[in-house]
Amino acid sequence: MKDIRDFIAKCEQEGILHRIKAPVDVHLELSHTAKINEEAGGPVLLFENVKGFNMPVLISACTTPKKMAVILGQPTDKTMCQLSREWMKLTTKELIPPKVVSNPPVMENVITGDAINVNKFPAPHFYPLDGGRFIGTSAFLVTKDPDTGWTNLGTYRMQILDDKSVGVQIIKGKHADMMMKKYQAMGKKMPVAAVIGSDPILFLTGSTLVSSQVDEYDVSGSLRGEPVEIFESDLTGLKLPANAEIILEGEIDPENLRPEGPFGEYTGYYSGSKGKDFPKPWIDVKRVLHRNNPIFWSTTVGKPINDIHMIQSLNRTATLWYDLETMKVPGIQSVYIPANSTGRFWAIVSIKQMYPGHGCHAGNAVIASTTGHYGLKGVIVVDHDIPADDWDRIMWALSVRFDPLRDTQIINRGRSTPLDPALPIEAREIVSRIIMDATTPYEWKDKPIEIFMDKDMTKQVLSRWNEFGFEGIGVFPTKIDY
Repeated sequence: MKDIRDFIAKCEQEGILHRIKAPVDVHLELSHTAKINEEAGGPVLLFENVKGFNMPVLISACTTPKKMAVILGQPTDKTMCQLSREWMKLTTKELIPPKVVSNPPVMENVITGDAINVNKFPAPHFYPLDGGRFIGTSAFLVTKDPDTGWTNLGTYRMQILDDKSVGVQIIKGKHADMMMKKYQAMGKKMPVAAVIGSDPILFLTGSTLVSSQVDEYDVSGSLRGEPVEIFESDLTGLKLPANAEIILEGEIDPENLRPEGPFGEYTGYYSGSKGKDFPKPWIDVKRVLHRNNPIFWSTTVGKPINDIHMIQSLNRTATLWYDLETMKVPGIQSVYIPANSTGRFWAIVSIKQMYPGHGCHAGNAVIASTTGHYGLKGVIVVDHDIPADDWDRIMWALSVRFDPLRDTQIINRGRSTPLDPALPIEAREIVSRIIMDATTPYEWKDKPIEIFMDKDMTKQVLSRWNEFGFEGIGVFPTKIDY
């Protein structure tokens, strides 16, 4: 898969793409249609008749495990936990650098000067109190470290401010923020490029907590099993994806900030208030590149579960799994950061206990990890017989293996995200954390005796399942304990 067009073709082949030919308005109607579709577990949507625009809009591209499997080129019956495991395995083998190509498709159309008008793109107005139309929700920003040449792909929301200006919310401590501060110290503007629509794997890695000085292009190459095709821009000097649909090239002046927002964020709450919130960086767009007949890719954001939550769940689960293996925490069976926790705030770890305090060791390792140190509020640790993504069994473990006084640890100070609506706006840099060890204590000599079904009888019943007529009423065996 090289681009968003390959993804659309694959989704159509898998029967998970729906083309909408009826006219739709970018003001609320498109986003609300997509959100209702997503909450019903619906397909990828391609709006082919957007009022006032001659460009289709792709949305709801990542909202189910099957869609994520298509993006990753994995079997479509894999769970999120299994897909994250594959991500971790692929990216720990060998990173594959990108390949420079000539005549990139994205340069089929080059728009400069007075002809630039970002309002010509069908960027949706998502929610009633949004500050405007947001051109970047499934986009990523390409920046370069002025000292080392390291290229970063970062996912930050982008609002249309006027025909040639796009606001960008670059949160403190993010890699683009670190780079911007270097340009500011040098008294220079930072070259940037906003990429809208490309191989979806680039958006996934652009949303991932990748270590400093690691190029997301290299991580994407390892996930694809082949180099990402790029070109070096003659305008900004940045390495850009050759098969992107749309690229906005320009620069950010770290000294010149503007109001931006509000926006209905992935937390399910609005963030940012014009006149009250701190001003944000913005892109002074100098050039627009796009393919012939470009496809505009967007995502709804808002309350779980949508593309952003699924992506954060997938990539943060994968990086957390990698962190724990790198930290040499033994006995890890599975790891999961649920999409319905917005893909960020809670983590579950399943372990095969080997020593007293093993559950606490795993929980503390999570909050000390690269992935877990930022924004995470809680860790639940369960025994090896419970998969980390089995919520029914996790709640059971919290009910019958967990004692609040004995098995709870509170950490008073941890790094927070400024988008956390559970914290007051003026105090969002620090958050408390909880570790809940829902394992049966390893050191107990007299452990409770768990109930299991008879193995032979269970097999006998399963062999007669259809004979009992259950298949005709849609009842199928799933989780079986014996």
